[in-house]
Amino acid sequence: MTTPFPFTALVGQDDLRLALLLNAVSPAVGGVLVRGEKGTAKSTAVRALSALLPEVPVVAGCRFSCDPAKPDPACPDGPHEAGNGVERPARMVELPVGASEDRLVGSLDIERALAEGVKSFEPGLLADAHRGILYVDEVNLLHDHLVDLLLDAAAMGASYVEREGVSVRHASKFLLVGTMNPEEGELRPQLLDRFGLTVEVAASREPDQRVEVVRRRLAYDDDPGGFTARWADEEAAVRQRIVGARELLPSVRLGDGALRQIAATCAAFEVDGMRADIVMARTATALAAWAGRTEVLAEDVRQAALLALPHRRRRNPFDAPGLDEDKLDETLEEFSGDGEGDEDPDPDGPGGGGGQPPSEGPQDDGSSGAQPEAGDGGEPQAGGAGAGEQSAVRAAEPFRTKVLSVPGLGDGVAGRRSRARTEHGRTTGARRPRGALTKLHLAATMQAAAPHQRARGRSGPGLVVRRDDLRQATREGREGNLVLFVVDASGSMAARQRMSAVKGAVLSLLLDAYQRRDKVGLVTFRGSAADVALPPTSSVDAAAARLETLPTGGRTPLAAGLLKAHDVLRVERLRDPARRALVVVVTDGRATGGPEPVALASRAARLFAAEGVASVVVDCESGPVRLGLAGQLAGELGGTAVTLDELRADSIAGLVKDVQRRAA
Repeated sequence: MTTPFPFTALVGQDDLRLALLLNAVSPAVGGVLVRGEKGTAKSTAVRALSALLPEVPVVAGCRFSCDPAKPDPACPDGPHEAGNGVERPARMVELPVGASEDRLVGSLDIERALAEGVKSFEPGLLADAHRGILYVDEVNLLHDHLVDLLLDAAAMGASYVEREGVSVRHASKFLLVGTMNPEEGELRPQLLDRFGLTVEVAASREPDQRVEVVRRRLAYDDDPGGFTARWADEEAAVRQRIVGARELLPSVRLGDGALRQIAATCAAFEVDGMRADIVMARTATALAAWAGRTEVLAEDVRQAALLALPHRRRRNPFDAPGLDEDKLDETLEEFSGDGEGDEDPDPDGPGGGGGQPPSEGPQDDGSSGAQPEAGDGGEPQAGGAGAGEQSAVRAAEPFRTKVLSVPGLGDGVAGRRSRARTEHGRTTGARRPRGALTKLHLAATMQAAAPHQRARGRSGPGLVVRRDDLRQATREGREGNLVLFVVDASGSMAARQRMSAVKGAVLSLLLDAYQRRDKVGLVTFRGSAADVALPPTSSVDAAAARLETLPTGGRTPLAAGLLKAHDVLRVERLRDPARRALVVVVTDGRATGGPEPVALASRAARLFAAEGVASVVVDCESGPVRLGLAGQLAGELGGTAVTLDELRADSIAGLVKDVQRRAA
């Protein structure tokens, strides 16, 4: 068994450590979502926490970790009589990104249920994690329906499995911790809200602190056992402090003054619903218990707001994370009531390290890391810098768009854009199962078994069902696609501030892609070449940042832009062959620069048509005289064209039909 890195040996990351410890004291806080760039000890901290949790008493032989003092009356392995049990370490269960629904919630043996009338249940990860930690690395890449099941179980404290009229329920209370890199894509706001606390982490920029991180890591890798032993006393002290805080927690008083501050803070930051108020109240109470106090103070409320509110005030993925601390302080001061906030904080309380080694340097502000370096995707290409180059302009306000879909029926990952064969959705038919049966089509199974009842010697009222009779339900839902934007950044696009409107339109489509769980990519062309400003990614905020810094100027190498997009799609097909693409070309249709630019662009466009790639051209041409070049380009691509005005007016309802008609 691998020895985990000691929790108290972690360098810096004070907010991360505090958020994890508060959930260890009070799991009712609702878990932690840890956001940050790669290599910032997110997973190390979570795994280290499991070694600090006190041992849990369980009923011997119970697969669902029932508490012997209060056994679950509905436990599938029960009923259990109250009495002495056995103690074991608290578990940390890891949920892989590619896990199936049955692996998460457990599975019923439908074949035995139908043929033998036996309710046989195999527990899943939610049962294993009961009274421990459930850890989801890269939670933003987990399928939405699995996240929904996970968060429902966390909220209700129980897991329900229902299949074809057979149901099982078992207790499932755990400390939920998710980690994610925002550069790989965001969680939907509805799912963000279900995590109690969120922490932004980033690597320290202080050389001394970075040196200490490397020194400790190398020492641990050389001798894990010896390194862990050197931190044993500190680990034991924090473990004992967790036990003490848990015992003190029921005695902590949350006064009316603190409650008014919590309510006023949530109202001031305009968070939706009441979950934020409840989470803040529980977090402030846990902070007081962690500090060894029985009274919630103003500094507890302030720290609770910094942990519980930043992710709840984001309205879309382009909003910067964080909280205006000046506004927070003003709100707390205005509703200070009896002056609780004037008391000095406990030196061992929130932010004091909690029995951990002191922070060796200032904590980084924890920005997401998704912002590009200045100039990404916007520097002039070789030979493409023209004297008329203009600096980047701000995008116009985004607006709601109607859906653009890829025609046909795909087999891609679950999403919300195009029709696809999926594990979830409406039932469209039945087939013989390939491997384990996951979704039974009951009527088709009965129909397959019925003709053989006499030959099988049926004598009772029930059908005699065999393995060959079972039928798997086929279902149709929606998939996520790769939406590849090919944006004209040449000099002609800068005329009459056209680029601001263009960026606003692309930003609107990016927001739509985020909501529909797509991957996005960005290719720009200007001067004499094209550039992959952003390779295909699930992070639409990274695409928006690249778009914001995009300058314009130079000639229009349309062919180069299309060929670069074609190369991106070719590589992406090798990486993710099931994900279908939708190419959105944003241009006025002009092609200039180099020999025969129009003919080259035409030949490049026909490559997409020959391969059946779905495409839409957003026509940016304006003015009283229009050449209709974007419409011609759309025809050569085998796609459709829509003007900027039509896009902004939400007048693209016919696009899907047009794409499908051309594909037919």
